[in-house]
Amino acid sequence: MTRPLAVIVGAGVAGLAAAWWLDKAGWSSLIVERAENLRENGYMLGLSGLGHETLRRMGLHDRLASVAYTIDENVYKDSRGRELLRLRYRDFIRDLPYLAVRRNDLVRALAEILPSTVEIRFGETVANFEDEGDCVAVTLAGGETVRADLLIGADGFRSFVRQRIFGADDRCLQPLGYYFSVYDIGAPKNFTSDFVSYAEPGHLAEYYALHDGRLAAMHVWRDGRANLERASDRVDLLRGVSANSNPQVRELLDQAAGEGEPIIVDSLTMVDLPAWSKGRVLLLGDAAHCLTLVSGQGAGMALASGEMLSRALMEAGSLSDGLAIHDARLRPIIGRLQARSRKMAAVFIPEGALAFHVRNFVMRHMPRAWLGRYFSNAIRSEIELAQK
Repeated sequence: MTRPLAVIVGAGVAGLAAAWWLDKAGWSSLIVERAENLRENGYMLGLSGLGHETLRRMGLHDRLASVAYTIDENVYKDSRGRELLRLRYRDFIRDLPYLAVRRNDLVRALAEILPSTVEIRFGETVANFEDEGDCVAVTLAGGETVRADLLIGADGFRSFVRQRIFGADDRCLQPLGYYFSVYDIGAPKNFTSDFVSYAEPGHLAEYYALHDGRLAAMHVWRDGRANLERASDRVDLLRGVSANSNPQVRELLDQAAGEGEPIIVDSLTMVDLPAWSKGRVLLLGDAAHCLTLVSGQGAGMALASGEMLSRALMEAGSLSDGLAIHDARLRPIIGRLQARSRKMAAVFIPEGALAFHVRNFVMRHMPRAWLGRYFSNAIRSEIELAQK
């Protein structure tokens, strides 16, 4: 019996996970990826709740646990180097399973377990597609036209596929008023912390110690300017953002400039759509419902939504019914996470000096049991929603 075929745009977490789970539903997949190989840039991400459960069912838990990072606490310092507060992860997630991994480790692990029903074509893009009713005709940039049963846009929050079916980005993107930047640098000899954050009003710079003697750096800052992700000189942009930061922040940025490592800059933006599919075209992951790093659940939900799609297709009598089931089960969870992201953004990066000091005071003095109950109950409620 011929398997139905899905063309998946994007070999990130959402696209790779979807291909693996579609195989379980009896599908074959063709993944087209613009890059020449798996993207190696990788910020740190946490997997808990639904994403962690999906990862375990994929047989990847032990493998990723072997390369995971132990982050006991995050030390926050101000621009003068004075300690503001310490946040211990177990105070937040309590007894829930949790893995802290780099994005590239997760992507590599997903790619290496793909079954023979999945083909990846690197250096390829989708030039056009047309839903013909009984199939979707996908024209690749190389000239080939592939007739598939389903086209999945897993091509990030600036998705080409989404723009084609739902219109221009300004109709569905909701900028939160923040930008982020990530890059790697060699760890200086005087850097002894596993995870340290330098916080100031409107800007946060974080550094994770990696296994190979390097640091993963991330900046998040409030900024109302548009299109900063297009800045030609990203080091100069970050120097402006960090002008009043702790001297070590500026020193590490100078080091990054000298090492010439790629620096990623983009906005924290959520996607808000009334539907994630139209006919034989479906959006997954950030293309559908970008949660931003404020939620801490973006990669986890990309994994979980692939599993939920597979199960919905196996239950349904038709593709349209399967996509409707997938939407109905996923939407309440995404709605809660996006609402949480909007609320947490101002707490994550307070804008003014007063809000900054109030946030720090509250975090220092709030009973850790309250924080633990809030976050662990939220994660458990998302699991319960998925099981309905």
